[in-house]
Amino acid sequence: MADSLDCDVCVIGAGAAGLSVAVGAAQLGARTVLFERGEMGGDCLNYGCVPSKALLAAAHAAHAVVDARQFGVSSSAPQVDFPAVMRHVREVIAQIAPHDSVERLEGLGVRVIRAQAAFTGREEVSGGDIHVRARRFVIAAGSSAVIPAIAGIGDVPVLTNETLFALSERPAHLLIIGAGPLGVEMAQAFCRLGSAVTLFEQGSLLPRDEPELVKILRERLAADGIDIREGARISAVARAAGGVVIRDSSRREVTGSHLLVAAGRQPRLAGLALERAGIAYTSRGITVDERLRTTNRRVYALGDVIGPPQFTHVAGHQAGIVIRNALFRLRAKADYHALPRVTYCDPELAHVGLTESQARERFGASVQVVHASLAENDRARTERQTGGALKVVIDRRGTLLGAGMLAPHAGEHIPLWGLAITRRLRLSALSDLMVAYPTRGELAKAAVSAFYGPKLFSPWPRRLVRLLLSVR
Repeated sequence: MADSLDCDVCVIGAGAAGLSVAVGAAQLGARTVLFERGEMGGDCLNYGCVPSKALLAAAHAAHAVVDARQFGVSSSAPQVDFPAVMRHVREVIAQIAPHDSVERLEGLGVRVIRAQAAFTGREEVSGGDIHVRARRFVIAAGSSAVIPAIAGIGDVPVLTNETLFALSERPAHLLIIGAGPLGVEMAQAFCRLGSAVTLFEQGSLLPRDEPELVKILRERLAADGIDIREGARISAVARAAGGVVIRDSSRREVTGSHLLVAAGRQPRLAGLALERAGIAYTSRGITVDERLRTTNRRVYALGDVIGPPQFTHVAGHQAGIVIRNALFRLRAKADYHALPRVTYCDPELAHVGLTESQARERFGASVQVVHASLAENDRARTERQTGGALKVVIDRRGTLLGAGMLAPHAGEHIPLWGLAITRRLRLSALSDLMVAYPTRGELAKAAVSAFYGPKLFSPWPRRLVRLLLSVR
């Protein structure tokens, strides 16, 4: 006999989005049920943010040995123990996993059901021989890697983010399809850990980011030894002796030992039986309004399953929106105008708000741009990391619209600009900001000076100063 449960909130998916809602709902006193068929913690913990950053940390450590020579510190070439590197990755996951575990959630009062959930009607889901009726449902089923339609790709071993971190041996030559954030991060990581890397992109490297900053990063990646092939039209993939061969439209071939596909994400919709609940969706994800409600007003959806923007921090933001709407019956709306995003390569590439092209499309010729270069930053000079810049986008009144930064730890600096955009501040608001010397934070002051300096030192302020000095 199947069991039946009644609850206030039923969440499908224990990734970043679903866990945030389930924990929040339970702590607010709602009777909460959570379905998860796979790994607790979802992609972020097991296949995404956590393992990729742990691998990057190992790669940066290896590169630091090579980079030390410019400071007068000599050392032999780094010896990379790849199995030990992957143990480090698994250990980091294990350290964080208890926070997302069944035991923690059940301790908070969440009923966790380890099964695929499917709707059986507008007010009920079923999974693992358990039927659940709820006042509100929340779908947070996540996404999976897209495998592009390339001839022969089904006949070769393909790595995605879900299998990459299970490698036990270092790839001799890693072929990567897709030069978005994941492709770029893994290209640099494996290159610095000793693999040959060829990166294929049908368009251009990191196409959503500021072109001037991407240009500097491209040069850095090439200097690392990554073979970057933009505008690559891959016509076929096939097995080769000991690996995989990629053939492009001009019939050139590149042979590698392993193939990683990093060509985007698609929502996990299979098995949910959304039609039975009257929930509309497309190939891009479940259809939601600004309050993250689906076409079934009892059901909310959030995270990767509703499509872009697909980031863990966006899932956290959306979880707060769902809780306010579903439990407090407020009319909270998701707001992405100060959305941050970071590509965690070296140097990091971080953005928040609008890029210049997005701003000009929306506001036209009134948009202005201010630059500050790392080459003129004393902290960057001391560490010999001057290849980078800050780019700030403002409107005609000086109101901040967006910022992009290429620098070591740029992701740690971008929140300042996110706060300024969220509060709709003008660039002048940073003029009195006191920044420690020497830090890369001084780039903010440099941007203020670059914008207001020509106005301050123009002829009329000089005349005013002379006039004031003449008064006794």
